[in-house]
Amino acid sequence: MRVSARRRPTLDDVADAVGVSRATVSNAYNRPDQLSAELRREVLRAAERLGYTGPNPIARSLATRRTGAIAFMLDTGLSAAFSDPALSITLDALAATVDSEGLALLLLPGGDDGGPRADRILTAQADLAVAYSLADGAPALRAVRRRGLPLVVIDQPVVPGSARVGIDDRGGAAAAARHLLELGHRRFAILSAQCLSAPRGGPLTAAEAARSRFLDNRQRLSGYLDTIEAAGLDPAAVPIWETSGLSRNEAMTGARGLLDREPRPTALLCMSDELALSALAAARQLGLAVPDEVSIVGFDDTPPAIWADPPLTTVRQDLVRKGRLAGELALKLLAGERVPEPATLDVELVVRGSSGPAK
Repeated sequence: MRVSARRRPTLDDVADAVGVSRATVSNAYNRPDQLSAELRREVLRAAERLGYTGPNPIARSLATRRTGAIAFMLDTGLSAAFSDPALSITLDALAATVDSEGLALLLLPGGDDGGPRADRILTAQADLAVAYSLADGAPALRAVRRRGLPLVVIDQPVVPGSARVGIDDRGGAAAAARHLLELGHRRFAILSAQCLSAPRGGPLTAAEAARSRFLDNRQRLSGYLDTIEAAGLDPAAVPIWETSGLSRNEAMTGARGLLDREPRPTALLCMSDELALSALAAARQLGLAVPDEVSIVGFDDTPPAIWADPPLTTVRQDLVRKGRLAGELALKLLAGERVPEPATLDVELVVRGSSGPAK
């Protein structure tokens, strides 16, 4: 059979050429497990011979009301998906899980509101949304609700009706502070992730930091300060510095601002490993020996933590399991299953060379 050069070949043309039904040709592309390997090869050879490139994805999505894609919403710029180890590990595990069902990921960068713009959600070709560590009240979440998309939340915020997987942020922070107290430290400082304060970045009071629009910040802060207070110390005397975004330079500025003061803190609690690694660099610039003059503790236990000099004491969370579980939740919601109860994963303190006794 020859197809006129004046029109594009169609699925019907391939079906006629092979002598099978339209459904058989469609299955060769969309459900190959329904055909024998020999028949599928025959269909694809005929399609190639006729110049048929496959089903129109837009028409298919209109017919099935499915796009085969998941919108992954970030709280920061798109580059964070590749440069932030905690995010990239979680994203990789999620992608590997949904890839088994042939689903694609649509990465939507965040902005100043702690999430993607609402219009990006309203126009995104996606069947489900995943919110990765978005701020409370992010406009993107209202857009998800407006569209009626199923939602999986990783870490934050708490959204009624959504599936969610998170970690024991408060317990991990408390373990970090308790470890340093047991080493004899009494002068603490906290290097905080961005809180979306106004203005952004710089010193914060405990009350200001407690109003962070990010749930994990608030929980980690309370874990640090409540443990310090329980030891008989004044939590209001603990200096806090907010870093804005993922810039190593900004994080080093914050660490220097905390360490270059009198009396100098002997222990620095950092809300992520990326912040802690910047703090190690800042300590070197100031000529401070770690841990002899200052102990530094991170949070996440990403691969660079063990490569640091000295290796970083940190709170370990299972990033791979978190991403895999988020992917499994997405598949369940897409299959029409009920929203499960939120899952909270345990954390553990990993003690390495960056923490030691206070002098």
